[in-house]
Order: sequence, then structure tokens, then C-alpha cells
Amino acid sequence: MRTKGADFIWFDGKIVKWEEATVPVTTHALHYGTSVFEGIRAYSSKNNLHVFRLREHMDRLRHSAAVYSIAMNYSAKELEEATIELLKKNRMKESCYIRPLAFVGQHGIDLNVTGDSPTHVVIIVFPFAKYFKVEGISACISSWRRIHDSSTPPMAKAAGNYLNSVLATQESNRNGYDESVMLDRDGNVSEASGENIFIVRNNKIYTPYIAGSALEGITRDTAIAIAKNLGYEVMERPISRTELYMASELFLTGTAAEIVAIIDIDSRVVGDGKEGPVTGRIRTTYSKIVTAELAEYTRWLTSVW
Repeated sequence: MRTKGADFIWFDGKIVKWEEATVPVTTHALHYGTSVFEGIRAYSSKNNLHVFRLREHMDRLRHSAAVYSIAMNYSAKELEEATIELLKKNRMKESCYIRPLAFVGQHGIDLNVTGDSPTHVVIIVFPFAKYFKVEGISACISSWRRIHDSSTPPMAKAAGNYLNSVLATQESNRNGYDESVMLDRDGNVSEASGENIFIVRNNKIYTPYIAGSALEGITRDTAIAIAKNLGYEVMERPISRTELYMASELFLTGTAAEIVAIIDIDSRVVGDGKEGPVTGRIRTTYSKIVTAELAEYTRWLTSVW
């Protein structure tokens, strides 16, 4: 984070001042990327702050850690309670971003991380509004292929995975696009640099299989549930690059990005060059869910105050 954001951070079971949340430069995670993390959003509404799908995020954090044998000394419930405690300590009442992070500490320079290696868990919160400032973005197909399960597990939300995304993002920004779309090892569509992707054709919605090197996104799962409840047919299957050019709508889903339309792909206009009706309905419903406007979805919300 470029700025302080909030006065306190949760660090290994204690709330400490932001300035005191430090680690040695010999921390294993700094050298080898041995850390896993989550991105969680909390939304301000109705004189309260609602954390969206908190349990699912903390469960995924623990699953990611297990893939790399990074010891997690806290249950999902304990991490949920710590998050609420931290938000209250920071007197956070505006919409914000929550970043839990588990990482290997003073392990040494070898690579044999085990369940006995020293680990730490932190939770950071800071005010956050929009990731993309517009309702429709441009994107390009990246020349960098998405990591594959045969080398680095894409389903684990590990910090090291995102070096792949950094390269793709740098490339897209150099070429004047807002975002990049990455293909998997076989040349099929995988996901964007930090979001899952959906296409709309003939009023049906398609998204790549998780086996296509995509992260098992929680916002992705939310969008699928919303779409089905709105009466749309949603199918997971391989998607070719050419299908992106033939789609009537494209949209991305992610914790930071929420739900945002791609209106230009490789300098080709998508549909009418603006957010399409299917994307619009899903995005609007999502916005109402996270701000506690739809009672049938309140099971996904954890109130802070």
C-alpha cells in the first residue's frame, strides 16, 4: 500500500500500530514469494459496514496455505473475528479493502518449507472505492501465457503467482489498454491479470473452466449465482480467443474490480461499445447485494457495527 490507510494492523493475534507491523529483510517470503493472501471488500450502507463473503475468503486463504505447507495457526472463524475486531479498532465505517496475508518468516535460505516452518499472519484494512474508474474498459490479449497447474498451482492464491500478472499488466498498459486477458497453455482463454472473465453470446453466458488455469474466484461464483437467479444459462467450458471477438458482451469479475464490462478487446469494439444489458443486470444486482439491499443474499454479509 502506498499510504498508511489505517492506524492499526492485526499481526499474529495482536492489533499493533501500523508503524510497528514490520518484518526482517531476511524474511523467507521476501526472497522466495512464500506467501498466500486474500482480497476482501467491505461496503458501507444503512449506517453499517458489511463484509462480503468473509468466511469463503478465509477458507480459501487456509486452502491456499495448505497447498504450500504454510502453517496457519488460526481457524477461519478466528480470522473472521480478527477482521471485525480490526475494523472496529480502526473505526472503519467507509467502504474498504481487507487484505489477510500468511507468509513464511525466518526459515533460512533453503526451499524446504514445511508445516514446522515459522509463519506469520497479518490482516490489513484501508479505505477503497473503485478499482476501475469507468463502467467499461479496454483490454488486449497478453503475449504472456497464464501459469499452469503442472508448474505452479493457479487455484492457490499465492503471491508469487502474480508476477505472471505483473508482466501481463505492464504489457497492456504500455500498449494503451486498461487490462490484459491471458490465455492458458493450450491457447484458450484463462482469465484477466487479476479477474475472471465471462462472455455473452446469444443471451447465454460462458466462462472458462477452473481447469483452464483460472482462479476459483469468489466474485466469479457470485456472478454465476446471480446470473442463474436472473434466469440466464451459465456454462463453464473452454473458450477460444476468437470467441472474444464474436461476443456480444464481455465482463470481468474480481474483488477489487467487482463486475466491469470490457467494451474493447484488441482494438475491436465489443457489442455496442458500452456495457451490455446482461452485464448491466448482473452488475446492478451485485451492487445491491453488497450494500444489503436484497434480503435474500444477506447470508453473504457480515455486519461490523
